[in-house]
Order: sequence, then structure tokens, then C-alpha cells
Amino acid sequence: MTGRDRLRELLDAVLDEEHRSLAAMADGAYSSPFHFSRRLARDTGEPPVQMRRRVALERAAWQLAHGASVTDAAFAAGYGSVEGFARAFGRAYGYPPSAAPAGPTPGSAHWLPAPNGIHFHAPDGLWIEGSAQASAGEVTALLVHHDVHDVGTLVELAKGLEPAEYVRERIPGLTLLEWAGPEGSIAALLNRSVGTYEIWLASVEGADHPGRLSDDDDPVALAARLDSVVPRWLAFVSDVERRRAWGDRVVDALCDPPESFVLGSVLAHVLTYSAQRRGLARTLLRQAGVAVGEPVRPGGPPDPVRDGDPIEWLRRHAP
Repeated sequence: MTGRDRLRELLDAVLDEEHRSLAAMADGAYSSPFHFSRRLARDTGEPPVQMRRRVALERAAWQLAHGASVTDAAFAAGYGSVEGFARAFGRAYGYPPSAAPAGPTPGSAHWLPAPNGIHFHAPDGLWIEGSAQASAGEVTALLVHHDVHDVGTLVELAKGLEPAEYVRERIPGLTLLEWAGPEGSIAALLNRSVGTYEIWLASVEGADHPGRLSDDDDPVALAARLDSVVPRWLAFVSDVERRRAWGDRVVDALCDPPESFVLGSVLAHVLTYSAQRRGLARTLLRQAGVAVGEPVRPGGPPDPVRDGDPIEWLRRHAP
């Protein structure tokens, strides 16, 4: 993972063990105390010294729960005396550090109220709460949108290949699904990635079967098919999620004999095999000499080789 995270750099300066004063924090962030304090207060809603004290108390509460002595927790939190630490801890938690709960606790048990959702996370990290509570449906939407976007990225990259390289069998005999047939070429992997959306939509929409998955279309024709099917696929997923209908079944009369499928398992199937195909296609594109990577901005040149990681994708496409 790459890319500079300036807010994270500022938070690191706040929490560094050696930065016990505002001046030291600012120096660690290569900033003046005035600008450092103003930037943190603006971006987090909490002055840096106050944030450091709060997060240090959260860490102390975690340390106490895991067997640290009050004295050790006090000095680790930067307090010059146990008495001063005990007063601050008692004001924050409502009980003295000697009465702190012992033993494993939920990760958030030691958190104090924070205006920015920034908390200590064991052993030496941070936990930053989201601005809104995310549901499982939002995770599903992330996976689905990342999947179709990444398929589109790979299809676009394949346009730079010579036709013979596109259809060349690079993994002889590769078969991910018996009914889908061999898919040891870039062409087969990408055509089946798109064709999978089309086949399952035909089942749930009651439309005509699009035919056996093949590797007949070149990347230009494949991109047109993808543009056509993606809005329908996303609308299907959105509708099922809206109705909380992932437990519904569809009886697919296109199968011989007809077969029933739980909608949740259909989506899991598509995402599972699409991820496999995307990983293999990305590897084969690299072998073919294509610089695989998403552009930093729309229309820009591709980055150095990327892995199709949804973490990176979300960083670039989150609102």
C-alpha cells in the first residue's frame, strides 16, 4: 500500500513517545506549533495535547486490564507521579486506576468519549471510527462495485494486447468450473468474468440464456457487453439488498433439469470465481508485458503494477 497520509503523519507526531510537548509534536511533524495545533484541531475537532492525554489514558486502561501495575501505566502515559495519573484517570473513567477491570475486554471497552472517533488500539495503533455505522449491506456493495470496476479495468488493459497474445493459452488445462470449460487464456478469463453476470441475470430476470461461456469476443466487444450488463447487475444486487431477500430462491428453468439457487449463494458464487479470474488475468497480463494498475485519476496513466486490492480501490473511490 502506498500514498502519503498527512493526517496519519500528524497523529503519529501527537502520539510519539518522545513528543511530550506541543513543540515536540510540531517539530516531529515539520510544522510550527501554531500551524500544527490549528491543523489538528480543524481536522479532528480536538487540540493535540488534549488528544494525546486522552489516548494515553485509553492505553493505560488497556494496560491495566492486561496486568500492568498502576505505577507502570502512569509513567508509560507520561505522568510524573502516580498521584497525578490517578487523579486524571479517575476524572476520565469515574473510578481509580486500582479499580480498573482486569482481563481481556472488548476492543472498545477502554475508549473515552472523543469528538473525532480516534482511539487507542492495542498494542500500539489507532482505531478511527467511521462517520456513520456501516452495515453488512454496505460491505456487500463495496465488494460488488469493486468487482465490476476491476473487471472493467482488466478489460481495458487487455485492449493493448495483440490478438494472438490475448487468446494465447498460457495455463493449459486450467478449469475453475467444469461447466464453464477451460480458461487458461486472458481472453477466456475475462470473457467468463463478464459472461457470469449475463448468465445469472438471465436466470433471475427470466430472460433467454446468453449461451455457453466462451472466449469469442475481443476486448472492445467485451467492454461493450460489460457496459451493458453492469447497470443491470448492480440494480439486481441493490434491489435484493433493499428487500433483504438474500434468502430467496430462484428456480432456474434454464438448467437441465431445473435447479433452485439461494440468491445469497449466487452472489457469493459470482464474487468468489470473479476474484479468482481477476487474479489470474492480472498475472497473465503482467506476463504479457502489460503495466497492470488503476489510474490515479480518471483518464490518467496507470500506476505501477497493482494487485486489484479493494483497500486501494476504496481509498481512491470513496466519497
